[in-house]
Amino acid sequence: MTAEQKKKDKEFLHKLHAKHYDKKKSKTQKPKAPADNSPSPKEGIVLAAGSTRNELMLTAKQRGVKNFRVLNKQELADVLKNIGDQKVVDAIVAGAVARWKAGWGKGKKQKTQA
Repeated sequence: MTAEQKKKDKEFLHKLHAKHYDKKKSKTQKPKAPADNSPSPKEGIVLAAGSTRNELMLTAKQRGVKNFRVLNKQELADVLKNIGDQKVVDAIVAGAVARWKAGWGKGKKQKTQA
């Protein structure tokens, strides 16, 4: 390998390393989101029409909703709208948990104890 080839290889590796491992902000990186200005858990939440289930799940997790993973999108929206009324939230979550547990035996023959 010639000295010129080694120099080209070194430059190439330096550029490649800089592309993938530089910690500096580049022009293509988006700025971080501003501080969380969400309403308190008692205030409820205004849902955007295009909210995805994932966004709703993350919000429910932040608000401390138990078993938020088993709720469907509509139930998540209902829970987040009624976050101040714990009885309503508990009723919705209980229904979802019961539905989730009921699915654990479907399609399998249940063993009967004699």
